[in-house]
Amino acid sequence: MTTVDELPVNSNSDVVMVRQHVRTAAVEMGLSLIDQTKVVTAASELARNALVYAGGGQVRIEIVQKGVRRGLRLTFSDDGPGIPDIQQALTDGWTTGGGLGLGLSGSRRLVDEFDLRSAPGEGTLITVTKWGR
Repeated sequence: MTTVDELPVNSNSDVVMVRQHVRTAAVEMGLSLIDQTKVVTAASELARNALVYAGGGQVRIEIVQKGVRRGLRLTFSDDGPGIPDIQQALTDGWTTGGGLGLGLSGSRRLVDEFDLRSAPGEGTLITVTKWGR
């Protein structure tokens, strides 16, 4: 496992930087243009959620290998208020903000692996992986 980068997510410009770093890593590891777009979109949504709902956090970008497969793993963490009902938060259209309610559920559909761990008062940890084809 190779750590590519660790980045803060504390401002709108940080969200843009996360998108750029994720795209660069996706290109370097040879993801197709479609898969690059999917993982960058998921990263953007998850970074924005950390900023809006938790007041910020960080992301670790890694290129991982499982046998002959290579993938891009993104781990978003924050010390925010946590998510009281994860199943509800993953339901299309559910939102506590003014958005469309597609951030978490949409991100889950864009990647190959999605793991969300959160509890009230304990922050949130989301790990997503997009595997090369």
